[in-house]
Amino acid sequence: MGINKELSHREFFQRENDIHHSPYEKELEFYSAVREGDLDAVKRTYTPLAVEGYGRISEDSIRNLRYHLIITVAMLARFCIEGGLSTETAYTISDIYINKIDVCQTEDGLRELHKDVIFEYTKRMKRVTAGKAYSKHILTCIDLIYDNIYKGVRVGELADELGLTPQYLSKLFKKEVGVNISDFIMAKRINAAENMLKFSDYDPIDIANYLCFSSHSHFISCFKKHTGLTPKQYREKFFRLNWTSSQANE
Repeated sequence: MGINKELSHREFFQRENDIHHSPYEKELEFYSAVREGDLDAVKRTYTPLAVEGYGRISEDSIRNLRYHLIITVAMLARFCIEGGLSTETAYTISDIYINKIDVCQTEDGLRELHKDVIFEYTKRMKRVTAGKAYSKHILTCIDLIYDNIYKGVRVGELADELGLTPQYLSKLFKKEVGVNISDFIMAKRINAAENMLKFSDYDPIDIANYLCFSSHSHFISCFKKHTGLTPKQYREKFFRLNWTSSQANE
């Protein structure tokens, strides 16, 4: 059946059976609320994942919901990129959730993922929106820190990249962000280490090298100062918990 004939057939069927897609304006209001990081508006315009209003693109109910959820994730990523979220972050979150969607086998599970991904993007956009109060130099500096977190980024290198003196950059960063730039960098390195300990099986010594700590003992000292646990203790506490949780959801 050609596309025009198929289109006419479907439109006739939908009119006769009073089947309608969600209004475009309503969808635009919802995605715009996510882009602005407006949690209240998102809660107000949020519609649980369901067949009604979405159209049927598969006769299999699970596959139909899965396809529509993947479309939603793609839309969320693109709206958030337009709103200022890092392209790499937006697409990586999209990849993570699409992988989860791909293996989910229940309608309830898909509906839960739908809710999770919406509020994940919204919360991130709320932080992005709040960050718009920063000057251009500080926004660029923060982007450089995230982009180079695995390369041992230093204040002097950031200052050179921005055409500022290290002293002026440090003063400006503390004034706008509220913490010393070196402390901010270390916090992000430790956060990256936490994620690697929770979600990968890399040895702590490999993580220390990957994050460019001067030595394994230096990594342990910094990690314990920020988390209260050694990397080994953190791995034992959270990696197994995460593994057990994953097993229970299978």
